[in-house]
Amino acid sequence: MSSTVELTKENFDQTVTDNEFVLIDFWASWCGPCRQFAPVYEKAAEANADLVFAKVDTEAQPELAAAFNIQSIPTLMIIRDQVAIFAQPGALPETALVDVIGQARKLDMDEVRKSVAEQQTQQTQEAQETAE
Repeated sequence: MSSTVELTKENFDQTVTDNEFVLIDFWASWCGPCRQFAPVYEKAAEANADLVFAKVDTEAQPELAAAFNIQSIPTLMIIRDQVAIFAQPGALPETALVDVIGQARKLDMDEVRKSVAEQQTQQTQEAQETAE
């Protein structure tokens, strides 16, 4: 039994809404680096059973890949509290994946939300100044 969840456009929103911490591997069966990354990702999923490890087959789910502007695969994305906090293309070595998960766990999501809100406010102010 796989410890990863297959994401589709039908279950994506529900998965991200219901879970505080979701890692997503965007991949395709024809992609060599994706196949190399798969066992590393599975191992991390088994080691972090409290987190949701998901996979998006970009061939089967082109809308999801397009929605996240996935240009190359594999791409790893981490979503916490429905905010994408990390996205990086390329097959990560195991040590790098462990490190990224550790950093994502330590993030203060109140700070992240505050920073996102400040950016949005700043963009709104700049847009208003430009319009005047």
